[in-house]
Amino acid sequence: MAYSNFTLSEVKKAFQIVETVESVNLFSHVEPKTPSSVLTAVLERNMQVALAVNTEKAKSELITANVLIELREKFDRRIGVFSGIDFNVDAENGLTGVCDFLVSLSPARFVLEAPVIILVEAKKDDLTVGLGQCVAEMIAAQRFNKENGNDIPCIYGATTSGTEWLFLKLEGQTLYIDTEFYSIHECDKILGILASMVEQKA
Repeated sequence: MAYSNFTLSEVKKAFQIVETVESVNLFSHVEPKTPSSVLTAVLERNMQVALAVNTEKAKSELITANVLIELREKFDRRIGVFSGIDFNVDAENGLTGVCDFLVSLSPARFVLEAPVIILVEAKKDDLTVGLGQCVAEMIAAQRFNKENGNDIPCIYGATTSGTEWLFLKLEGQTLYIDTEFYSIHECDKILGILASMVEQKA
């Protein structure tokens, strides 16, 4: 089994998620972060192309990647952004596969050191379809950090179509799912939530 094969119910059962909290506006307290003029211009230029092509790959490259690069710039390049990397943590329990996007608290660019945010591209624009995969990758990140002595209390996740974003939080064996969907037109809010995840304030 690989990350992409897990459903939400399967991953909760397999890894003993003892509580799932579904909450509207889980990240409502987060302060928005104004996108730079560069990101604003890039999104204005790329959006029509991404939506016209309307594939996971196009939206991933033209929208999602640019938001994460902006996040990296907000932190003066002190965090790492990885795309399409193998993240094989526990083959016996199915925690293997490729991560669409992963944000690390380390600036290292060639070696993953401290994963904190997992992003999974939504299949057919259905953000809920990717929840099982996202949670499986979050559990893998949690285990990776424990094995490597990284003191990171919470792992965060998101499923995104590029234009819509849904956020999650894993703290111990408790999973939090924000039932609010954020539009890329609220880019300042999305950046604020991602920044609060890096800062462990969400």
